[in-house]
Amino acid sequence: MFIAKHALWDGGLHPEDGNHALYHVEVREILRELGLNLTLANRYDTLFEKPDVDFVFPLLNRGGFLNSEMMLPLLCTRAGLPFLGASPILRGLADDKHLTKMAAHARGIPTAPWTVYRRGAPVDPARCPAGERLVIKPNASSASWGVQDAHDWAGVEAAVANIHSQNHDAIVEPFLNGSDVEVPVITIDGKPVVMPMMLFEQADPTHLRTYYEKRDLVDRAQKYQLVPFEDAEWMPIIAEHTRRMAEEFRPFDYGRFEFRLDREGGKVQFLEVNLQANLWSQKVYGRSANLAGLSQSQLIETILCESLRRHGLLEH
Repeated sequence: MFIAKHALWDGGLHPEDGNHALYHVEVREILRELGLNLTLANRYDTLFEKPDVDFVFPLLNRGGFLNSEMMLPLLCTRAGLPFLGASPILRGLADDKHLTKMAAHARGIPTAPWTVYRRGAPVDPARCPAGERLVIKPNASSASWGVQDAHDWAGVEAAVANIHSQNHDAIVEPFLNGSDVEVPVITIDGKPVVMPMMLFEQADPTHLRTYYEKRDLVDRAQKYQLVPFEDAEWMPIIAEHTRRMAEEFRPFDYGRFEFRLDREGGKVQFLEVNLQANLWSQKVYGRSANLAGLSQSQLIETILCESLRRHGLLEH
């Protein structure tokens, strides 16, 4: 079963989700081309009762409610169905930016100071990290949904209140100048393998990328571009950080590890992990796979084959 919000989409940008719809259609068509006996679904309730399938490819990871990242893995686990990706608890760990940063810090990986303000808990200014410019965003979100910045406590407090009003926890951290290094990881023969790295190269290192830019709902051509990351100084350092973090989440089949690199300041900082990373051919995974000599179809087939083998559905 392939289950995704836009698994039944006909084509074109979605008015709210933008290119995410194109991504789901692309994966659906690749799975069909692989000759699989494919069942399609776009609703959680498809898994409330165990469907007549032997494996689930879940991409319905943003359901519009807090911690929805765990919903499909939990439903699959409840039904006893093997599925692509990490277990529910690991998906929850990666989805919670605060907990992921704690894991990175515990492993000695450079991480900027931060705090989390949970809904219903005190919003204490004494816990707010220092900084002339602070970034406030939902603690569990994707594609920079809900991201804001502020230059004083009043702005932080208002942004946190706004996020809480939308039933999300808020995380606050200093804005880090630089560009994001994206590190896709897949599993080969049961072991995490770091793929070619990509860089969201920003024309202005102080630009705060938004959800609308990432979903191609507004023009962002002059603001940043996705290019191969080939910095001989920083690549081995970031690769080592990634391998150490990957051990926290095994087995996860595939995931994207993100770092902010400030070349001028000589610093790299861990940002977050996405265990349900976008696999679209026009995003990080697809372009990285191309650099590694894999077609988009081969990328999807490799990830799927490794997971099927891990669950005992394929012989090695």
